[in-house]
Amino acid sequence: MFLSHPFHNKPDAREAIAIAKKLNVPLHPHYSFFWSKITTEELQKLRQWLLNSQAQKEDEHISKITGKLNTTLKKILEHLCLPHKVAENQIVIEDDEAFVLATCLGLDLPTAKVDITTSPFEALKSLSSIIVRAKALTTIGARMGRPEKAKRREMRPRVHFLFPVGLAGGPKRNLIVAAQKGPIHVDLVNRRCPKCQELTFRTKCPSCHIETVLETTCPRCGRKVDEDVCPACKIPASGFQRQKLDLKAMISDACHQLEVNPPELVKGVKGLSNEHKAAEIVEKGILRAREDLSVYKDGTIRFDATNAPLTHFKPVEVKVSVEKLKQLGYAVGFQGKPLTSEEQICELKVQDIVIPRKNATYFVRVANFIDRLLEKVYKLPRYYNVKQAEDLVGRLVIGLAPHTSVGILGRIIGFTDLDVCYAHPLWHSAKRRDCDGDEDALMLALDTLLNFSRAYLPSQIGGIMDAPLFLIPIVNPAEVQRQAHEFDIAGQYPLDFYEKTLEKAAPLKATNLVDLVAHKLGTEAQFEGFGYTTPVSNINMGNRESMYKKLRKMTDKLNSQLELAEKIEAVDAKQVALKVLTTHFLKDISGNLRAFSTQGFRCKVCNKRFRRIPLKGKCPECGGTLSLTVYRGGIEKYLNAARHLVEKYELPKYYLHRLALVQEEVNTLFEGKKPRQISLVDFA
Repeated sequence: MFLSHPFHNKPDAREAIAIAKKLNVPLHPHYSFFWSKITTEELQKLRQWLLNSQAQKEDEHISKITGKLNTTLKKILEHLCLPHKVAENQIVIEDDEAFVLATCLGLDLPTAKVDITTSPFEALKSLSSIIVRAKALTTIGARMGRPEKAKRREMRPRVHFLFPVGLAGGPKRNLIVAAQKGPIHVDLVNRRCPKCQELTFRTKCPSCHIETVLETTCPRCGRKVDEDVCPACKIPASGFQRQKLDLKAMISDACHQLEVNPPELVKGVKGLSNEHKAAEIVEKGILRAREDLSVYKDGTIRFDATNAPLTHFKPVEVKVSVEKLKQLGYAVGFQGKPLTSEEQICELKVQDIVIPRKNATYFVRVANFIDRLLEKVYKLPRYYNVKQAEDLVGRLVIGLAPHTSVGILGRIIGFTDLDVCYAHPLWHSAKRRDCDGDEDALMLALDTLLNFSRAYLPSQIGGIMDAPLFLIPIVNPAEVQRQAHEFDIAGQYPLDFYEKTLEKAAPLKATNLVDLVAHKLGTEAQFEGFGYTTPVSNINMGNRESMYKKLRKMTDKLNSQLELAEKIEAVDAKQVALKVLTTHFLKDISGNLRAFSTQGFRCKVCNKRFRRIPLKGKCPECGGTLSLTVYRGGIEKYLNAARHLVEKYELPKYYLHRLALVQEEVNTLFEGKKPRQISLVDFA
């Protein structure tokens, strides 16, 4: 019973001691303390304290130990991670911990001697005749790469559709505001209808309803050019030109076709950055604005979420009924048992994912946008017909990692309240990810197929990155990253593996002892039949929002980090402070100081940026006022915090002198100290 389900069926303390003695096997790990964290001399001190303490029995077994409070002794208990409490200047150990401690330290053998030349485990064996193994042979440190995230992807500033409004739209680039100012002139793609010869920016002629053709002209002489270079001017041909648009009529026609009233705000862009200035149709902008959706640079709507690996789940955890999961192909649960209960464990299929609830809510609006677009613009039947998040179960999505150009097809099978996207390690790895906390984008598959266009991508270097230029419909485990091949899928470990850990053998010498994905490649087992060694009560349990996100100010985050470092014995708070100072604060201060002296300038009206101030002292485009892009406050924001670190943790005075030099440079640059805000009462 104890061997078949070791996590659910644990022996009590008395059974564990009896098994260890009668079978001559190591004590159950649940009742082992961190004996490797103390010395034999400290073990002797703990035993002496135990002998001098009062022990209470229940059913002839020790159930409570009460001894004098001693600072050194309490430290030993903390190193052992042995639960205890302090009351009335006494240390109290109760229940199973008291029984195990008394047995291991030989309370019933008061005259026994401890050989301090031996290891703590040999001393325990001599006192109790019980074999005790180290609870943790090796410990590792870890740090947070990035906090959890589940948030819609937005361009900065937010955009409803890829359409230029120039300066007429005001600071919000509002198409509705621009339409009230009369016709506007913007750079747009030249497309001509081969039938009626009408010039338009649309890919489909609004009159003839046939596909238009890109028309390139010479930007100097204006003649039509069928080649990439004008034969007369010898300059590259252009696929766009300055066009006059009647936005009011365009909005009216679009709203009439969509059968909606014009919204108050439809955000476009000042100008397009793609090669031929290709733009989206107004209908898309209106529909996205009504659903409060943000478009990305390639025409897709995305939701970013932190990656989290998952191989097994329960229906109750993903908030989907057993009947629905059966319809999705989960007829049987883990190990081939028919799926009948929401508490039953299922093995996750390679391309199925569990999305954040926030993501599902957003995708409902995306689905509504796509259905209206299909119905009103393309005259096609609605596809999604969703009303709530649960209606998205079974729908296809595309996952895409930043700096890549290949999307991976996936299927929604459930939801989580955590800010992560649960998916199979092979699926994450197919996106060229290692499941180490990276965040990737999710898109509804039809939105990508319908609205993505390479023509929208910026023409600058790197413009095609982070765009779904290709799609992988089926994940091939042999083609994912090598790290995923080393993924452990064993259901249990053999005895030889544990013996190798005692020898501290190199990992390569133990790979054949553990079942890995690499061992299954090229077989049917590469897709399913994965095991696990550690069950959990619920994959959604735990802290749903880290303190890093709850604390808004950087100084608050720093203070909390150092406060935690001071409490953890394994961490040197002084070293943490030094690392923060050298790798963050000093670099940030120096970088901002350098950025101030080399900064550009920005127009407050049209947001155009300049390397240096124009001779006329204002924006040559619109006549707007120019402002700085780097301010004094950005340079000084960490100076006081940096000084506080140096003084509190007594860091080398070199850093204090360095900060003083920076402060002196700032004062010189800004002609003295920052002036104090004057109040009217100062003149009273």
